[in-house]
Amino acid sequence: MLVLLPPSETKRAGGDGAALDVDALAFRSLRPQRDAVIDALIALSADEDEAARVLKLSAKRRHEIGDNAALRTAPTMPAIDRYTGVLFDALEAGSLDLEARSWLAAHVAIHSAPFGPVGALDGIPAYRLAAGASLPGVPALRRLWADAVRDAFAAAADGFVLDLRSEAYAALGPLPPGVRSAYVRVVTAATGGAVRALNHFNKHAKGAFVRALAEDRPSVGGVADLRAWAASAGWTLVDGERGELALVVS
Repeated sequence: MLVLLPPSETKRAGGDGAALDVDALAFRSLRPQRDAVIDALIALSADEDEAARVLKLSAKRRHEIGDNAALRTAPTMPAIDRYTGVLFDALEAGSLDLEARSWLAAHVAIHSAPFGPVGALDGIPAYRLAAGASLPGVPALRRLWADAVRDAFAAAADGFVLDLRSEAYAALGPLPPGVRSAYVRVVTAATGGAVRALNHFNKHAKGAFVRALAEDRPSVGGVADLRAWAASAGWTLVDGERGELALVVS
């Protein structure tokens, strides 16, 4: 099983890993797109005012321009530890044991805007780039990434894919036809048997769900296996719209 996560806008600074090794990242076929975005961000950083405008940075966040300028030289840390925010705070990867972190390494990818999907333990530097940004000198990120990521997934997918990405990041890399997959939305029960989507708790539930997977490490070959494990672990997964799955939380 491959679990796809969205990134977070907030990240830990620093790191004790070596500088970015693009060839060491998962999905190596994405090297051309990665180089194009990294180089565009570095070039943009030479004009701080323009970078702040393009990246929509407040005065308090302008230091992140320096992060982009140093993308090829700054220290790295595992992607799963780099990101903070609701989803990653709930996942709390740093507190997992070695077996659980090894499971993350083998089964989880985080879909970033500058690097595309990367493995959970791939070393990445701090950066600032959102899925909807328009960078000078490169095509729109959706046009740059979508076909290349789809092809990378097609070459790598040999099992079930659990897609927990936001719609913005799913658009940067649609899953190819024929891949067994499920896109998950987090909902809560409403009156009259209806359900409603969640925002903040959507991210928390996804993080906690992936943590539970890493701790239990079930064998999942498809939706039936996932639903059986979820039920045994106290989670509620039901059919959603258009063949999606709904993760129901109270």
